[in-house]
Amino acid sequence: MPQRSRPVTLLSVGHACVDVYQGSVAALVPFFVTERAFSYAAASGLVLAASLLSSVVQPLFGAITDRWALPWLLPVSTLAGGVGVALCGVTDHYALTLAVIAISGIGVAAYHPEAARVARIASRGSHTSMGWFSLGGNLGFAAAPLLVSAVVATWGLTASPLLVIPALAGTLLCIAALRSMNKPTAPREHAHQSVLGRDDWSSFAWLSGAIVCRSIVFVSLSAFVALYAHQRIGGGNIVGAAALFVLYLGGAIGTVTGSKLADRFGRLRVVRWSYALTVLAVAGVVFVPGPALLLFIALSSAGLYVPFSLHITLGQDYLPRHVGTASGVTLGLTVSIGGLVSPLVGTIADTTSLQTALAPLIVLPALGWLMLRSLREPVRPEDTAVRKAGKPR
Repeated sequence: MPQRSRPVTLLSVGHACVDVYQGSVAALVPFFVTERAFSYAAASGLVLAASLLSSVVQPLFGAITDRWALPWLLPVSTLAGGVGVALCGVTDHYALTLAVIAISGIGVAAYHPEAARVARIASRGSHTSMGWFSLGGNLGFAAAPLLVSAVVATWGLTASPLLVIPALAGTLLCIAALRSMNKPTAPREHAHQSVLGRDDWSSFAWLSGAIVCRSIVFVSLSAFVALYAHQRIGGGNIVGAAALFVLYLGGAIGTVTGSKLADRFGRLRVVRWSYALTVLAVAGVVFVPGPALLLFIALSSAGLYVPFSLHITLGQDYLPRHVGTASGVTLGLTVSIGGLVSPLVGTIADTTSLQTALAPLIVLPALGWLMLRSLREPVRPEDTAVRKAGKPR
């Protein structure tokens, strides 16, 4: 592969290996319900354990990487994310299961801000390259239910140590990506470009609010769509795994589509369209019975994932002086805040039904759309640098 694209490619594949462990927790929920007799609330608590510390740790690591480059964090955090999930099935104790899944969540949280910072340097601010980096993570999400089903459905939860394999591969890919970059630990040219812009904290706050709405919808669907599809369609855990796969795979397609649409129509316009589509798609998930449910899961996935990489670059461009912080918040909120709410959804499902618990999700994308209405397209530091470089002296 060309030397310029090699680091982005390696980072993208490594991102897939890491995000397997974000998708694995939700994919494991049906097995904890059937094999360990966990309630909906207890099972969704595992999603919470993977996300709770991320809501604090990920922005913290982002702030740290604004001050110091920490490339060694990529392989270390990748390994931690995999080891936590690998150990989740070897104990019957709920508290220990929560603990090791929390370790995985911390590892995943530590990975993303530094990975996004390094990917932005390697991509030189390209929307398309950042889209491919995000796609890697989405493919990891998509592969998670297939990997979990292949291992756990065959040998049970006690075979979970086999799930460490993607982490081992991802660790090697992170090391290779860093070595393929000329100066991965001292991106001073990029840092100089970043200070050309001013931080727009107000716009970043509204963007973050919209991401929170998107997060709650996505994580809640991830945690319960497998069980919900089984109820509405039948077919056991296989149908549930298929529904989760559709949710994640549609996201992979949506991410690539989003970066291409943004080049043509602008990022904010595409993001707003996506939130509007998600309102209708989630309504279909909640109310449409039978196999057609899978179509609306796919549409929901597209609506939720088209803006995924655009959230990252918008956040970085709203905070050009704090790219690590922006990456930590935008990437962290997409999983962590939703994880905080998912036990509430599980509790409602325990006392009423899954359909009743999922119905409020319809409103959240509309609220996110309202938050995005007043935002303006930020001036990208790379574009400012190009314009200044082109001025006659």
